[in-house]
Amino acid sequence: MTLKLYAHPLSSYCHKALVALYENATPFEFMMLDGSEPVAGAFAALWPMKRFPLLTDGARIVPEASVIIEYLGVHYPGPVTLIPGDPDAAIEVRMMDRFFDNYVMNSQARVVFDFIRPEGAHDPHGVAEAKAMLDQAYAVLDRWMEGREWAAGGAFSLADCAAAPALLYADWTHAIPLEYANIRAYRARLLARPSYARVLEEMRPYRHMFPLGAPADRD
Repeated sequence: MTLKLYAHPLSSYCHKALVALYENATPFEFMMLDGSEPVAGAFAALWPMKRFPLLTDGARIVPEASVIIEYLGVHYPGPVTLIPGDPDAAIEVRMMDRFFDNYVMNSQARVVFDFIRPEGAHDPHGVAEAKAMLDQAYAVLDRWMEGREWAAGGAFSLADCAAAPALLYADWTHAIPLEYANIRAYRARLLARPSYARVLEEMRPYRHMFPLGAPADRD
């Protein structure tokens, strides 16, 4: 049965799932969610929440990027184990996965979503809160990454699948301070990882759609 991933190349959470698929060269069909039919209608019927990515495996649907990666590890394992078998290492990986999603990715998204709100509906206080959260996350992460190559568990993992798009877009939205050398080096390693480099190349035609403007000279 062919796996299908309903996704868009610009979406950060879709990046996260794609990295896991590419790490293990897992065959799948990319179902482009650009508003066109019949894919848009099929997706809405499968998952009324209309949030992507969504993985289908025959009649089974698997929403949410972290859950998709867990599912792939159970049902389509490959040479790269993204969630360690050791329970304590797995807890650390899941902890950092939540760190990147909740404190980096979601905070960055709050700033972007506010930017695209209609006039009169902006929330300056919410944007300030989101940027403050990013500042705090950067400070914590820079200390955490001291002496580490990857975020958790001693090897490339689910946590790094989350970190790659989170730090890509966070830096575009609210720049990582230059003094946080550990984060900046880690971000560079993530962008150079072959699985994420492929995601970035596939995203390239859509960079102009990033609401705040993608940098012209990097990434």
